[in-house]
Amino acid sequence: MFTLIQLESFVAVAEELHFGAAAERLNMTQPPLSRQIQLLERELGSQLFDRTSRKVELTDAGRTLLPSARQILDMAIKTELDVRRVSLGEAGAVTVGYTAIAGQSALPKLLRRAADEQPGVSLILRELVSTDQMDGLVKGAVDIGLLRPIVARPGIVSRPLMRDRLVIALPADSDLAGDGGPVALRALDGRPLMMYSTAEARYFHDLVLRLFASAGAHANITQYASQVPALLAFVEAGLGLTLVPASAQGLAPSGVQFRELEPSRGIKDLNRVDLEVAWNENNTNPAVRRLLDLLDTPPEDEGPA
Repeated sequence: MFTLIQLESFVAVAEELHFGAAAERLNMTQPPLSRQIQLLERELGSQLFDRTSRKVELTDAGRTLLPSARQILDMAIKTELDVRRVSLGEAGAVTVGYTAIAGQSALPKLLRRAADEQPGVSLILRELVSTDQMDGLVKGAVDIGLLRPIVARPGIVSRPLMRDRLVIALPADSDLAGDGGPVALRALDGRPLMMYSTAEARYFHDLVLRLFASAGAHANITQYASQVPALLAFVEAGLGLTLVPASAQGLAPSGVQFRELEPSRGIKDLNRVDLEVAWNENNTNPAVRRLLDLLDTPPEDEGPA
């Protein structure tokens, strides 16, 4: 099988039609250049050049080889560059898991940064609840997760990314809609509450119960769902109310109104919704590390978060 150095030597001679000029171009002496051409001709079983004391010309076999040789050399250079880019995290693919709410807040910012600073990296997006993201991180099916704080697994590292708050989502015709001002949690006592699933949204389930308990209100749970869009659909249908992150207001159907929680001292301290970025510390994909660095560094036109 011929080698790349043999093809490179052949192309240089074919383009210069002079062994001395080709050797100078390749930064080598003429004897080893001639040797590479001889080895290539022997490998192919064809004479590639007609040589006389006055000139060098390509044979028919040489003219046939030249375009393919150039293509092979171009492909070799491209392959080397592609591999280098992947090893530097400038190319490749990263699978990003995200919750429905993260898809409205943190994810668009990440996509914009990645498009600007890692255009060669393909992002594979998967909307998953936090527990499924954690499973994916452990199994290697997810590279980076945008999820709620949950019990960590061995080898999974996380850090805070964004902070939000819960607001009340009400049917548009609710008597609590009022003038649009804040609503006390005690006003929700006994009203039908659309609640987060304990299996897939434990973080929000427990937070809502803590808020009701702090206000001395009874949580009258009548429906469960794992995702905010489903809870908002229940609210639009007039089945009750729910508490959702403020960043979820962009997901709201037209028949849903939002009210802030009245900020009593206890409520204000508890009403904190965190979003974390998580990854597997054993992940060797260089593009993952670069993407995590983007999340650490604010854009030039923004200050620290």
